[in-house]
Amino acid sequence: MTEKSFKRDLSSDNSTKGLVLVFTGEGKGKTTAALGTAIRALGQGLKVFICFFMKGEYPYGERKILSKLPNVTIASFGQENFVNPSKPTDEEISQAKQALSASHEAILSGKYDLVILDEINVAAAFNLIRVEDILQLIKDKPASLELILTGRKADPRVIHVADLVTEMLKIRHPYDKGIPGRKGIEY
Repeated sequence: MTEKSFKRDLSSDNSTKGLVLVFTGEGKGKTTAALGTAIRALGQGLKVFICFFMKGEYPYGERKILSKLPNVTIASFGQENFVNPSKPTDEEISQAKQALSASHEAILSGKYDLVILDEINVAAAFNLIRVEDILQLIKDKPASLELILTGRKADPRVIHVADLVTEMLKIRHPYDKGIPGRKGIEY
């Protein structure tokens, strides 16, 4: 089979339905999968909004490079430290609600083709926001907008309404051996 036979004529692709994708599970790769999709979208000239729910202003490599690209808007909320799920602070709850508000605004703005809500599932699992708020975002999503929700512990109700759900399964992780996150690989 020749290379030509593999190519699709994207200009004649009439598929304009935006889907809801969920990347969840205990394994590594949820944000990586979402941001890989962002890069693919940017390469095709689409406009992308990325909201980091629980990653504050930590110097993540992906944020550094994506912020230099055209057609991408990034919003970051949260703090550098990890949230204690049994005792979230008022500030952590406030940051998550601000992220939710910014996300809702972006979804309704008509400016974006792809919206990524990174760690939104964890924010709900830790009671920083309500699952009902996530379901409302999905309900309010314009038909042509692609929406990606990442994070462990995706609520079954979110999974139920999603078009695609991928669960990252942890078989082994360097953290289990005491190896911390490495610059350029995990952040």
